[in-house]
Amino acid sequence: MLCHRSIPGGLAGGLVATAAILAVSPALAQTTPPTALPPVSVDAPQRQRVTAPRARQRTAAHAARTTGVRAATAATAPVASDLARGPALTVLTVQQAIRDIQQTPGGVALVPAEAYRNSTVANTIKDILDYVPGVFAQPKWGDDTRLSIRGSGLSRNFHLRGVQLYMDGIPINTADGYGDFQEIDPTAYKYVAVYKGANALQFGATSLGGAINFVTATGRDPFPNGVSADLGGFGFRRLQANAGGANGPWDGFVTASTQAAEGFRDHSNGQATRVSANVGYQFSPEFETRFYLNANEVRQRIPGSVTKMSALTSPETAAGANVLNDWQRNIDTVRLANKSTIRFDNTIVDFGAFGVDRHLMHPIFQWLDYRYRDYGGFAKVTDDRFIGGFRNRLVAGVNILNGSIDNQQFANIGGQKGALLSSSIDRSENTSLYLEDSFYFLPDVAAIAGTQFLYATRNRQDRFLGNGDQSGATEFRLWSPKAGLLWQVDPTWQVFGNISRSAEVPSFGESANGPEIPFIPFTSIRPQTATTYEVGTRMRRPDYAWELSLYRADIRNELLCLYSAFGNCNVTNADRTFHQGIEAGAGAAIFRGIFDSGPAPDKLWLNLAYTLNDFRFDNDAVFRNNILPGAPRHYIRAELLYKHANGFYIGPNLEWVPQSYYVDSANTLKTEPYALLGLKAGVDNGGIYSFYVDARNLTNKTYIASASIIDRANPASPLFEPGTGRAIYVGAKARW
Repeated sequence: MLCHRSIPGGLAGGLVATAAILAVSPALAQTTPPTALPPVSVDAPQRQRVTAPRARQRTAAHAARTTGVRAATAATAPVASDLARGPALTVLTVQQAIRDIQQTPGGVALVPAEAYRNSTVANTIKDILDYVPGVFAQPKWGDDTRLSIRGSGLSRNFHLRGVQLYMDGIPINTADGYGDFQEIDPTAYKYVAVYKGANALQFGATSLGGAINFVTATGRDPFPNGVSADLGGFGFRRLQANAGGANGPWDGFVTASTQAAEGFRDHSNGQATRVSANVGYQFSPEFETRFYLNANEVRQRIPGSVTKMSALTSPETAAGANVLNDWQRNIDTVRLANKSTIRFDNTIVDFGAFGVDRHLMHPIFQWLDYRYRDYGGFAKVTDDRFIGGFRNRLVAGVNILNGSIDNQQFANIGGQKGALLSSSIDRSENTSLYLEDSFYFLPDVAAIAGTQFLYATRNRQDRFLGNGDQSGATEFRLWSPKAGLLWQVDPTWQVFGNISRSAEVPSFGESANGPEIPFIPFTSIRPQTATTYEVGTRMRRPDYAWELSLYRADIRNELLCLYSAFGNCNVTNADRTFHQGIEAGAGAAIFRGIFDSGPAPDKLWLNLAYTLNDFRFDNDAVFRNNILPGAPRHYIRAELLYKHANGFYIGPNLEWVPQSYYVDSANTLKTEPYALLGLKAGVDNGGIYSFYVDARNLTNKTYIASASIIDRANPASPLFEPGTGRAIYVGAKARW
């Protein structure tokens, strides 16, 4: 089912392992309706003397804390009330977002803030997504992270490719496709939604990796006010505060954080200040508009990648050139947006517009001075009604993302600007139209079909002609159809399958200039396309849950590192490749009533997330059937937590990469396997105060966390990013 060939032995082995994971404690099954829950299981009484709507919200939030699974995948019965929203029309609550995301016949996940915010340092995107199967996120330095979903962007050694990031539905990626994590503040969001691959159709996301949407709270959410402080290893410190509330038709929310760290490695110190705010106004119970502001100031030094020997024997040492020329990545961003929602009897209409001003100040091998100005808009219609006695759910919309880059590159002289070396104006336009219909031909079974059309242009105006005119323009017209089935076995259990097409338009950074080939301009790079086959199931019940997806993507023109010059990877098109794998998550209360068998017994929770990656060339003329570099074959995250009804929790956790993986397409150089042991403890009973201690890499293991990719490597290739040594973090939070 995954492919036209027989399933490789490793994949079959992974299926056996997954079957064992899913066999955890089946006797604990119950029929209570599912809820989205953070990992800290408590059954403490709720606070009294609150208004009735706020009381209901807090009761729901408390119910959410009675399961321990990190990424929520709760199934809900398909009913017309799926259009119900509130208390804010423009922003879904956690439960509403779970109900909405589960209309997807494919791999999706929703991570509520309580799953990571109150029990970890929540410093990078890895802390948010580490227990989402299929996601491989490894910090390099500061906030910068190498992120891949289903093998997306494997050859992207800098910035993000292949996954589209959104903040409250507003694009974070630049118009030509690049993304950065320095604008992500893990303390700012009430939940994060992950749509893998073509399951992100509604965002206009057509890439192999899909989309991630970071959603901030509103003034109508519970606990709108709060303050937190975090301290930890390598000079990390952070202060964060948020405030909000509602008054009649108005509501508002603002959150801000400031943090700094010396960093584990030399030349890795940095600081960041981030602010997010929104103001909403309800014209009526059926019409709401909301204005958003997001601003970031980030200053970060870059220690750089080093040789494998240096990474494993002297992990704190920075690359010499990075220190000599003071490599940095500094970003200033201001993002403004509006979103409005109108609700009719059976239809909801969402629409809005946004603008982004981003200034990248980036001394590396040259001094990059880029000014990004992106703008766009979106409109989405969701219609859910019965037609001839059959339920039908129609989603249609349009997304526009346009922008320009004022691109200047100077000589880097000790971290200062030297002579101008290149200058251009790079313009991008992207318009996507999408349509998806779910027809329930049986009460619990939906046939789903949809498509997306993308029109995109890339235009470069070269303003520095001393090295020749690099001007050029290209355009793309791409269709991405999709079809699938979604079976609601019972209110807590879904089975799904789909076939989908994805397409990824190259950015201005895709080009090749190596000794083996002549210069290939960005206008000659073809879009990456893939056909993906996926089957899976998910279940969530009060004391256990699982999710399982199996997929195969047959890819044409994958954007990969096939040539290199001066040690740098140049991305161009491969011929045929394939990505296939298993994404499995499970959680269960394996013991109950250990010390307290009362009405709210204590529990021992086991959480597991397992990803199997099998990514290969497919009879390539040069690399034959080699393994694609850049991702481990197996990635495992696990935690075992004791939880008491008074809010106390404690337990170990494990991050395990049991096999090394290649860092070059020729398959000549590998990383090293590793296992990291951690421990966390704290108190969080759903009330005003919470406290945590988060100890990481307790054995002080020297390991390689991330690696850059090249076509052919040797032992002297500086491709490796050492992982962080032993560190302990503590934090406290008050909310009201």
